[in-house]
Amino acid sequence: MADFLFEIGLEEVPARMIAGAQAELERRVTGLLERERLVAAGAEAKSFSTPRRLAVLVESVAERQDDASEELTGPSVKVAYKDGAPTPAALAFAKKAGVAVEELKTVSTAKGEYLAATVVKPGRSAAEVIAEELPKELAGIYWAKNMYWRAGKPERFVRPVRWMIALLGDQVVPVEFGGRTAGKVTFGHRVLFGEAAVALEAPAKYEEALLTAYVIVDVEARRQKIRKALDRMTRTAEGARWREDHDLIDTLTHLTEWASDQSVILGGFEPEYLALPEEVLVTVMRDHQKYLAVEDKDGKLAPHFLAVLNTEASEAEQKIIRHGNERVLRARFNDARFFWEFDQRHPLAERVKLLENVTFQKDLGSYAVKTGNVRRLAAGLAELVTKRGVVLDAAALDEAAKLAKTDLTTELVKEFTELQGVVGGLYARAQGVSAAASAAIYDQYRPVSMEDAVPRTVEGALLAIADKADTIAGMFGLGMEPTGSKDPFALRRAANGIVKILAESAVAVPLSLSEIAGRATENEAVEAKVRAFLVERLEFYLREARGQAYDVVKAGMAAGSDDVRDAVARAEAVTAVRSSADFEAVSAAFKRMKNILAQAAQAKDELVGGAAVRQGSVHPAQGALTTASLTLLEQVKEMSGRREYVPALEAIATLRPQVDAFFEQVMVMDPDAEIRRGRLSLLATIVKGFSEIADFSEIVTAG
Repeated sequence: MADFLFEIGLEEVPARMIAGAQAELERRVTGLLERERLVAAGAEAKSFSTPRRLAVLVESVAERQDDASEELTGPSVKVAYKDGAPTPAALAFAKKAGVAVEELKTVSTAKGEYLAATVVKPGRSAAEVIAEELPKELAGIYWAKNMYWRAGKPERFVRPVRWMIALLGDQVVPVEFGGRTAGKVTFGHRVLFGEAAVALEAPAKYEEALLTAYVIVDVEARRQKIRKALDRMTRTAEGARWREDHDLIDTLTHLTEWASDQSVILGGFEPEYLALPEEVLVTVMRDHQKYLAVEDKDGKLAPHFLAVLNTEASEAEQKIIRHGNERVLRARFNDARFFWEFDQRHPLAERVKLLENVTFQKDLGSYAVKTGNVRRLAAGLAELVTKRGVVLDAAALDEAAKLAKTDLTTELVKEFTELQGVVGGLYARAQGVSAAASAAIYDQYRPVSMEDAVPRTVEGALLAIADKADTIAGMFGLGMEPTGSKDPFALRRAANGIVKILAESAVAVPLSLSEIAGRATENEAVEAKVRAFLVERLEFYLREARGQAYDVVKAGMAAGSDDVRDAVARAEAVTAVRSSADFEAVSAAFKRMKNILAQAAQAKDELVGGAAVRQGSVHPAQGALTTASLTLLEQVKEMSGRREYVPALEAIATLRPQVDAFFEQVMVMDPDAEIRRGRLSLLATIVKGFSEIADFSEIVTAG
């Protein structure tokens, strides 16, 4: 056994692409080694990355494959022999198996007797396998954008390949990719270490060797170094703390190869800029300069920022760098202040007309058209939720829908596109628009991810749902549904947002997925597609955001997927009780009941309305199950009506003794048709009545 290290060195890779590629490389390399019988399933592996490299280290890799035996099945004996002599079919099979005809054996299968042969496939060396298969895995890594860099060569990759390491123990594996052949040499930090090569003695020395060359290849170690350096530098400003920003820290981690106390600079700006909204200042610092904001002890923005360098700087060098960063930031803030003041000359209400000149999508028209669609849809949805007791400001919602997209015509959004919606909300508030409408405009794009917050108000939630649903329906109407990894209009994100709003809004928004799809389009075919798409996203939400197991999601969705909050509650209830032995047994019994009913339907056994048949023909176990289930059905129905799903499921689990006794003592498919139909009817009643919470037959149980 030996450790295997692979590293691919590249030109600087965009930070947003690194984490996914790092995980994929680890998955592909370990998958290759497992598939080729070179490591056991679940082998220890660790991956690394910096802007200039991706690497993976796998422990205990076999230096050679074990020989593999494979049982091949050939033609039937009837076809293989005629009058005791082998036919061409038998001869061809023997040749394929690499054995003499006399060595073929006969095996019995469900279809009869067939010829078979045991073939031993000699194992290959790990180096040979890796050199042959790893380039295919590298070529298969997904990148949002690829490039060619060698004229007339077919390979595409995110950036040109500059070096590779492939070490199995102390042996170099000659992997070839992108015009490079792997060796045992890597390179350190471009500035702090220069162009000198770093030779590796063994895979286990990888991290240590690069640390001496000013490269921290462990992503988490680099992240913690950056955080500690930020803490230390912030302490130099009295009463200050840096504002937590996980996404920006991730970006900075993937932009750097080295971090130390000399890698962070604390800069400042004139307090007069604090008159601008915090959202504008933070966006300028964060999205345009990759600076972290600093706040005071009260959580208010302070006139400071933190910059993370991909190098170390002396005190004199830091002063120069700080001055340059402050100058750039000052210019950005001046631009933002100018645009803020300039835009105020034309209130949002005056900008509505300008939306006719802003294209939403060439086949769907301008943002003026979209605004009209969203206003109608928001009003329709508001009418539905109002009838269900939700209190909202319909006038504010309509005003918000009318003004929602007007900030697209402002100079500030043209310069800082990340602030669309936010700028509209800020301008609306500054221009005297009602608080409800301003907040709805501000929140209209939320949530932009599964981690983002949902709109804070009912008006904001309805505006966001209407906007997203209109976009989805419009694109589906044009046949532009997402396919595979392609989703250029971010329709999955929009649908995820709708589901998340319905599931998590502080004030419940009582809308079904069918109602949203139906109100968003008048085309029945498109409506069906949109609803199916939203249901698919609900499944995604339950698995990814709520962490529900696949079988729990399937069970819950089978019982209903239109009411998002209800689906979430049912799934969480099933998860809460599924570990119970009684519930597991009842779930297994439900699967058995459904199978019996399916077989009966296939045999065209007709069910009757009740379980009772002629006097004396009801088995005691059948009677006990009938009495217990009918009583429970009423109780469960009442609890389900109050969405008390956990106690309802616990009640269903108490049916286990009667269910067990029934299947132990009663033959459901009795030869007597009347008795059989009575028992089938009982099972159908139980399955139908209790499956309104979840389809328990979908729950995976032991055995």
